[in-house]
Amino acid sequence: MTSTLLIVQFVLAIILTITILLQKSSSIGLGAYSGSNDSLFGAKGPGNFLSKATMALGLLFVINTLVLGYMYNQDKTKSAVDTVKIDRLIPNKPDENTQKNAPAAPTAPSVPQTK
Repeated sequence: MTSTLLIVQFVLAIILTITILLQKSSSIGLGAYSGSNDSLFGAKGPGNFLSKATMALGLLFVINTLVLGYMYNQDKTKSAVDTVKIDRLIPNKPDENTQKNAPAAPTAPSVPQTK
């Protein structure tokens, strides 16, 4: 789920950047490359549409950021160490069968003595 929201976050960031650059500014931004604004956005131009789209995308971006932060914080509190069953790893008392059936330690080979 977090990976899907992270991909959505990247897509929203790219689209938000494009809509901000398309808005009319003192240097016109990328709006100069869109051609005739009257036919696509109406008689008033893209100003009203792009400002509403930027506001909506910005709101989605902030909500997605908050959800991602919440989900990553929930994953942070979980640990792999918490799932380990300690009673299986460390026995309470040594097992007596293993001490009785233990093999004898190997002895060093005898060295032949020469005269």
